[in-house]
Amino acid sequence: MLAAFKAALRIPTVSGGDAQHNDSALAEFGQHLSKAFPAVFASAVVRHETVADYSHLFTVRGSNSSLQPYLLTAHLDVVPAIAGEWEVPPFSAEERDGFIYGRGALDNKLSVMGILQGLELLLNRGYIPQRSFYIGIGHDEEVGGNNGAKNIASVLLSRGVKIAFLLDEGSAILEGVIPGLEKQVAVIATSEKSSATIGLSVTTSSGHSSMPPKETSIGILAAAVSKLERNPMPRMFGQGPERGLFEHLTPQLSFPLNVVMANLWLFGPLISRMLEKKPSTNSLVRTTTAVTEFHAGIKANVIASSAQATVNFRLHPTHRLEELLQQVQHIISDERVKIEVLQSDPPIPMSSYAVDAFGYQLVKGTIGNVFPEAVVTPGLCTASTDTKHYQNITTELYRFTPMILKEEDISRVHGANERLSVRNYEEAVHFYFRLIQNADS
Repeated sequence: MLAAFKAALRIPTVSGGDAQHNDSALAEFGQHLSKAFPAVFASAVVRHETVADYSHLFTVRGSNSSLQPYLLTAHLDVVPAIAGEWEVPPFSAEERDGFIYGRGALDNKLSVMGILQGLELLLNRGYIPQRSFYIGIGHDEEVGGNNGAKNIASVLLSRGVKIAFLLDEGSAILEGVIPGLEKQVAVIATSEKSSATIGLSVTTSSGHSSMPPKETSIGILAAAVSKLERNPMPRMFGQGPERGLFEHLTPQLSFPLNVVMANLWLFGPLISRMLEKKPSTNSLVRTTTAVTEFHAGIKANVIASSAQATVNFRLHPTHRLEELLQQVQHIISDERVKIEVLQSDPPIPMSSYAVDAFGYQLVKGTIGNVFPEAVVTPGLCTASTDTKHYQNITTELYRFTPMILKEEDISRVHGANERLSVRNYEEAVHFYFRLIQNADS
């Protein structure tokens, strides 16, 4: 079981900029799946299809056709890794002190392998699900999912499939991350932040560096970027699904925090200031601003005639793109800086976490089976996932990965030394193993 996971981490299924990906690695990963899970690929109740060359769709036929099916999704691609920043080679799957290191260990080969391993174990035991379900594994989530998940969703839609709920990546079990709470908090995200990428550019005259103008294209753009970093977007805490997170946690807190959290209408600004001190919780408070690219200059003694920067915003669910653009323009306040929308996603509605919300309650109950000490709460996914592509086949969209993240682990996602404990991988397999069975009860 562990060997299959390690082998998956060793395959460099990297998605880069402009939808670039490693075709040979993606093909190799598909071959690895068929070898790692022979029962899944041989079962008479499982149909496997390759979608858009490298994505995978599994249809698991249940014995009771009257039960509405559901969909488990994940993605096999990973972001690039800079080897020099890692303690071990990023695609080595090296095991050290009870942890397996490798790009994709958290995001998101854990889900890919965990789901299929859980199904493999059930099939080997002769278990036939009552409720049909689908497994969708995309190959380009890290660059938008427009070939993988989008085409999987199109295939299902063309067949008239309507599902009870979807469970994707996008949240986790947090330990020591929520201020004032040391208990593990399992967050089932009922919505997610949408993404908007804005290009900034400045064009001026070129020339020799021995006779520089008062301001260069680089200096003008650097000032604009600095203004954006020094002036964060306004606080919007309590206006979106993050409110449910803290309302559910209130009973777990001691005085006076429980009183504060129970009265968000009064103490919202105070809580916002407390949360914005850490990047991991600041993302709950507002639309975040991240300068991700800066390009300028051709030679040390040549004044650059142009400079470009890319800024990625993750919008709070109540923040609209038109409003964001007005705020960006106001903050920069420089007509020499051209502002252009390079990419944007529409906001995603919040899914129900009521007592009769089948998908939410199923995930919540399964978390309780496998992680009994964790407090389960609805919340907000601060990243963007493949979930957005499936909105036409269900309104019940949930995001949860059964991985435990401490404060120091959060930066490992898309960062250096990404790792997962051996125990947590076993727990993840157990989670999907139980989830499939719980869906039948």
